[in-house]
Amino acid sequence: MHSTPRQSHAVSQFQDRLVLPYWFRAITLIVWLAACVIPFLPFALSTSALDAVLFHVPGNQGNWWHFLAGVPFFLAFPVLWLTVQTLGGSQTTPAGLRIFSGIAVFSGLGTILVEVPFLLHLAGTSAWQSFTVLSLGLGTLVFSAAVLIFRRRSIRPLTRSIATLLAAYLANAFLCLVVYASSPGNPSTRSGWFITLALVGPIALELLCILVYKPETRL
Repeated sequence: MHSTPRQSHAVSQFQDRLVLPYWFRAITLIVWLAACVIPFLPFALSTSALDAVLFHVPGNQGNWWHFLAGVPFFLAFPVLWLTVQTLGGSQTTPAGLRIFSGIAVFSGLGTILVEVPFLLHLAGTSAWQSFTVLSLGLGTLVFSAAVLIFRRRSIRPLTRSIATLLAAYLANAFLCLVVYASSPGNPSTRSGWFITLALVGPIALELLCILVYKPETRL
């Protein structure tokens, strides 16, 4: 008896939920709950990612650069939703996964545009800062894309969608952490920066675990 597309999709998502240990995925749920708060917290100069997206930047300095740097922080919401999917029994349709992956790809392209000033040495940062931004930002995107393309047949759709969102989020987070590392202010006026700093490690570990996992092994 042949399985229907709906049954095949359900089996695929069930297998997705077996990729990483339950306790590990529970920790990532906590991480992404915290990440969902970051867009509304001040990241630099009492300005949040939401302020950047709305062009409410001090000194009327809001522009496309701030907009593109602010948008990826909102990827935490679809990641949280898909993480819940891996813990529960609900399912996301293939079309929904493609939409999430498409959003992540466009976000990644936006991050690449944000890094153009650093590539052309027009950002006003030191050579070391530019190198760090480019290596962490572009490095994360290029490495993740290469692995996902190479292993496209062995990584399940839900896991692949999560990995794409993680890579886009992480690349932009690295960039913003480096750019605003020396921004003036205290922890209360830069709480988003400090929380992001605390979360990039667990997020990078989650992405790495997804990328290196092999179906014939058990984490």
